[in-house]
Amino acid sequence: MRRRSQLPLMVSLRRSQIASLTATVVDFSVLIFLVEVGHVWYVAATATGALLGAIINFILGRHWTFEADRQGVRDQAIRYAAVSAMSLVLNSLGVYLLTDYLGIHYAISKAITAFLVGILFNFPLHRRFVFRRHTYA
Repeated sequence: MRRRSQLPLMVSLRRSQIASLTATVVDFSVLIFLVEVGHVWYVAATATGALLGAIINFILGRHWTFEADRQGVRDQAIRYAAVSAMSLVLNSLGVYLLTDYLGIHYAISKAITAFLVGILFNFPLHRRFVFRRHTYA
């Protein structure tokens, strides 16, 4: 049996960015729909949108971005949750530092931080830790 190799770096990076964009669209759409149409409290709507976005990103990562659907979903979900928790901390810290110490508008700080955390932290950990491939073809 030969080991199933990982997708080429640029393929998984491109797919990762598409999956992240899709999850972001779901996140924001749910938020806006729940607040504007459902009259749900914006904090609860934010949490709901973020959760659904994370679920979409996980499913896309497992089945499409990294093609790692032969591993156990439970272990991947636990690793995904751990990476997501650290990503939350890094994103929050980055926005705080850029906004409070460098005087950058919070929305721009969020965009800069999200891009850097996504490329330098989330993508490598999703590729090598969360969705690592240990199956054989």
